[in-house]
Amino acid sequence: MRLGLLTAAFRDRPLEDVARWAAANGFEALEVYWPPGAEPDLDVPLEISALAYYPNNLDPDDGAREAAHAHLRRLIDAAVGGIGLVCTFAGADPALTLDENLDRFREVWPPLVAYADERGVRIAIENCPMVRWPGGTNLAYCPAAWDGMFEACPGPTLGLNLDPSHLHWLGIDPERAVRDFGNRIFHVHAKDTEIVRDELYRRSILSLGAGWEHGRIPGRGEINWGGFVGALREVGYDGVLSVEHEDHDMGLEEGFEAARDALRPLLDG
Repeated sequence: MRLGLLTAAFRDRPLEDVARWAAANGFEALEVYWPPGAEPDLDVPLEISALAYYPNNLDPDDGAREAAHAHLRRLIDAAVGGIGLVCTFAGADPALTLDENLDRFREVWPPLVAYADERGVRIAIENCPMVRWPGGTNLAYCPAAWDGMFEACPGPTLGLNLDPSHLHWLGIDPERAVRDFGNRIFHVHAKDTEIVRDELYRRSILSLGAGWEHGRIPGRGEINWGGFVGALREVGYDGVLSVEHEDHDMGLEEGFEAARDALRPLLDG
C-alpha cells in the first residue's frame, strides 16, 4: 500500500506545487480533485491514484444531473490509458427512501458504468452519506446499498472508494466492511472520526450536525488504524490510502504531516 492525499484541501494551489510538496513530505500519490471549470495539468512527478469529482449523480433536477454526468464522463476520458480510476458519489434524491434511490440507480448508472468500461476505466464510489438530517445526497453509505449497486452493475468496473470515518459514526464495522467487500475496494480514504459522547447523549443520532461527530486527521479519532490496515492487507488491497483533510483544528500542511506520521509506520511495518 502507498500513502497519498486528496488534493481538494489545497483548493486553488497549482497541482505541480501540491505534487512537489507531497513528494518532499513522504507522500507517494495524489487523488486529484477536478471540479467543473478546473484545468489541472496532470503531468506531475508523482503517481495520480485517481481523478475525483463528488457531485450528486442522482440529482432530481435533470439539468444538474446531466451536468454532473457530462463532467464525470470528461474525467473518465482523462483517465484513459494511465490513471484508470475515477472517484465519485453515487448520488441520491433526498426525498426518496434508500430502496427508491436504488431503483433510480438501476436506471441511471449502468450507462455511466458502460461508458467507463468501454474505455478501460474503473469508477470508485465513496461512502459518505452527505447527510445533515433528514435527507442525504449519496445513497452509497451502507452495505445494503453496495449490494444493490453491484447487483445493478456486476462487472469489474464499479467499486468503492472506502472511507472508514463515515462507517464508524454510522455504526458500521469498518474492518468487517473491508472483509465483506474486499474485491470491490478500488481506493481508500484515510480520515478519522471523533465522537463527542456528551453531545451524542444530549442530542442523539438524529441531531447530526449538532457537534457530536467531527472528521479528524488519522490518529485524532476513534478508528483502529492498525486493524483497518490489517484488514486491507488480508483482502489483498495494494492500492493507495488517500488522506482526506477535513480537520478544522489543524492547519493544511500540519494536518497532512500528522496523518503521515500516524499511517506511515503501519504501511511500512
